[in-house]
Amino acid sequence: MDEKGKAARPLEYGLLALLGVLLGIPYALTKISQTTIPPLTGVATRLLIAAIVLWIFVFTSRAKLSALKDCIPRLFVQGGISCAIPYALIAYGQTSVNSALAAILNSTTPLFVCLISLLWTQREPLKLGRMVGVSAGLAGVVIIAGANSLAGLGKDVLGQAAIILATMSSAVAAIQGRRFNDVPPELAAAGTLTCGALVLVPLCFLVEAPLHFTPSAGSIGALLVNAIIATALRSVIYFRLLRTIGSIGTTSVSYLKPAIAVLIGCMLMGETLTLTAMIGLLAILFGVAVINQWELWVPSWFVSRFSTRATAVN
Repeated sequence: MDEKGKAARPLEYGLLALLGVLLGIPYALTKISQTTIPPLTGVATRLLIAAIVLWIFVFTSRAKLSALKDCIPRLFVQGGISCAIPYALIAYGQTSVNSALAAILNSTTPLFVCLISLLWTQREPLKLGRMVGVSAGLAGVVIIAGANSLAGLGKDVLGQAAIILATMSSAVAAIQGRRFNDVPPELAAAGTLTCGALVLVPLCFLVEAPLHFTPSAGSIGALLVNAIIATALRSVIYFRLLRTIGSIGTTSVSYLKPAIAVLIGCMLMGETLTLTAMIGLLAILFGVAVINQWELWVPSWFVSRFSTRATAVN
């Protein structure tokens, strides 16, 4: 790694932590907004507002729109697999699946990224450390959510299948998102959210008749925060991290969602941090760190010895 890469590393870790926070807070905001706003309508409005905010930023910053000239078809694909499909499927799945199990199923994105990278794209090397990190992170999620959360696995098959399909779609989106490495993150995010909104806005009018509902002030406020902070800002950071640390590293932040929920509960709601939750939190942090730079955790002599043995076996 060059000096520039070394200097940028702490910044990327900071952005990864921020992305984890921005991924963790939408669950509470969505729950508030859905009290008077239908699920699909809320998702579509959230994407639309986020897209508008990003386009305002793009135009005021005088970014070169020519970078998107050859990306329109890819943006529609990215908007579909990263926004329209997963958001709609999760909204449907959570109508029958409890939040703890949904969090576990939706936190398996790094697993699917690893499998897809191994069997299909082979764009990122799957080192031993990354596999250890993926396993440790998933174990931490299960520990925090509680092993009892898995008791419902297989009962609400359609809802669980919807969440798993949404997770797989997000994994494909993370891998495909690296095709926008030559596009500024704010442009890629604005284009992706716009294309996702173009799919979901007409759909919500067909399915939910949103004009017949009267949202409360609290729901509108939660929706605005969710759109501007947890969607627009998050999307820009997401595309930047895809470029700098790759799809496996970026999606490792999925494990942080339940950890962020635990920390928010302890800091803002006076909840107690139990020993079990602390162990799960440490496992998640260990997993994310190992996935992104596992060489810091394993002696170099072990890495070289393992690589030599693997080469000899092959």
